[in-house]
Order: sequence, then C-alpha cells, then structure tokens
Amino acid sequence: MKLLPYSPEWKFLYKKEAEKIRIVIGDVVTDIQHIGSTAIPGIAAKPIIDIAVMLSSLDKAKSLVEPLAGIGYKYDEPASSPERYFFRKRDPAQYHLSLTAPNVGFWKRQILFRDYLTNHPSLAKEYEKLKLDMIEKDPTGGKEYLHAKAPFVQRILELAKKDLKS
Repeated sequence: MKLLPYSPEWKFLYKKEAEKIRIVIGDVVTDIQHIGSTAIPGIAAKPIIDIAVMLSSLDKAKSLVEPLAGIGYKYDEPASSPERYFFRKRDPAQYHLSLTAPNVGFWKRQILFRDYLTNHPSLAKEYEKLKLDMIEKDPTGGKEYLHAKAPFVQRILELAKKDLKS
C-alpha cells in the first residue's frame, strides 16, 4: 500500500459517497463525517476514504448490511468491534465505512483526532512523517504500521481532550 500526497479530490469523493449512503440508509443516519487521514488537509494518506456514520443505536447496524451491499459495501465482521460495524468498498478498498453510535467512544476519538490535527498543521506533518517512515518498514500498511501509529494517536487524543477542558 502506498501513501499518496494530499489530494483535494478526497473531500469531493467523500461528499459524493456520503450522499449515496444517505440515499440508501438516510432514515437512520444521525450524522456522517469524513474521518481518517484523507480528511486531514495537507498530509499524505492511503487513498482510502474513511467515512463514519452515526446511528441513533448500534442495534440498527445489522439491518443495514444488506442495503449497503447494494451500493458495493462488504461487511467485514472480523474488523468490526463492539464500537462499530466495519465495511469496505472495492478491491483494493477505496472506501472504509464505520457504522457507530453516540454511546461508544469510536466516533468521539475519530472526530477529536481529525479536528486536532486539522487545527495543528505542525502535528499533522509530524503524523505524516511517522506514517511515511512506517510504510517503508511495513509496505502492507498492516498491523505493524497500525501498531507504530498508536502512541502518536494516543498522544494527540490526550492533547485534544486537554484542549476541550480549557
């Protein structure tokens, strides 16, 4: 997997895809957000658009597997968790979709991380450098790559939470 330089097209792709999702499952959607590295202006990222969909309750997610399959999303149960239902679209993946609910931490962490890095470009560049270094060590972008990013992500989340309290 390669990291590509930031592209303004990612925002357009997100908006287009979010509209497709709203058409299919909009009646149960509370909010839709562009998350992940492609949502952070100016940094390199895997060219996969990450989308988070807030439902009023995660109990509704199971009934959405089939309608989402109709627009190309495959439910990935092993990658899912008690906090989210995870889907991929296309092979190789061009979109990742997470269905979540307000009573779990997934949504808040994703939004805090994205917004903090968007508002702190020097930290966003630090994150980009870390990702570029790690992708050289683990070109698959797999577990080693994800594991190496975890301490940075945690640090940013702690900084973001401190800012919220200020």
